[in-house]
Amino acid sequence: MSASCTHLDQVRDVQPSACGCEDCLKTGDTWVHLRECLICGHVGCCDSSKNKHATKHFHATGHPLVQSFEPGEDWAWCYIDQAFLEPGPAPQTSWQDCRAGG
Repeated sequence: MSASCTHLDQVRDVQPSACGCEDCLKTGDTWVHLRECLICGHVGCCDSSKNKHATKHFHATGHPLVQSFEPGEDWAWCYIDQAFLEPGPAPQTSWQDCRAGG
């Protein structure tokens, strides 16, 4: 992981809050890509999605770290330090596990 992020001590052992964007699922909306909060497990849509729920979650909670929740992607982002982290922390539950009901 990159040393440019000063928030790695906040990473927790989390479970994804949903198998899609939690907020879009509630409203019946769609998303482009998914991000999982590494502090609480909230799954939100990326900034390429019209609702930008992952960034809205950061602004509402102050949780600075998200990780891609997309198959085959292994990176994270720190909103506060504006740092791209590759590879991201190993997820406890993968996207594939979520899709399989795990």
